[in-house]
Amino acid sequence: MIKVLLVDDHELVRTGIRRLIEDINGLEVIGEVETGEAAISFVNNERVDVVLMDLNMPGIGGLEATRRLVTNNKHLKIIVVTVHDTDPFPQQLFKAGAMGYLTKGCNIDEIVHAIKEVFYGRRYISIDIAQKIATNLKPEEDNPFDKLSQREMQVMMMIMQSMKSQQISEQLNLSPKTISTYRHRLLEKLSVTNDVELTRLAMQYGFIDEALS
Repeated sequence: MIKVLLVDDHELVRTGIRRLIEDINGLEVIGEVETGEAAISFVNNERVDVVLMDLNMPGIGGLEATRRLVTNNKHLKIIVVTVHDTDPFPQQLFKAGAMGYLTKGCNIDEIVHAIKEVFYGRRYISIDIAQKIATNLKPEEDNPFDKLSQREMQVMMMIMQSMKSQQISEQLNLSPKTISTYRHRLLEKLSVTNDVELTRLAMQYGFIDEALS
């Protein structure tokens, strides 16, 4: 039996996914949580095989939660399930330790297939994401987000959630000065000067939806 944890800050999404997979033979949804922090706490107390992880959530978010979970639980397999289907998310998530990447528009068969694939140690990336990446490949120098380190990407995602430096500092257990340094570096690498320009660039590359900016 593959034990699955659902991590998403929208109850409707969690309920929908649970209803889709709870009757599948060989799968068991053993819990639902709303944040990355709650996922870490849950995994510390329960045996979990596969986590279906939302990317954009309050707090540390899915990217940092994935990194921390995999670091402390080598057996754990994480599939990110998100509204985003554009590069460079897959690269950053796989660097953080994720084994799969799905969009929330995928069907039940693909979700089940992805869970089984990652459970047995094989990476899985949604067909629509793979097709989009294949048809939109660019040289690395043309994609500014490829220049960011994993930590810079984490800080950038938190800035996109309107988190202040002190909040980011507390969430990542780093000093405010260190966060300020990361912020300066990522702005420099992306050739933007402030959060407004950063948001526009993030929208251009699909990191956030215009409606959420």
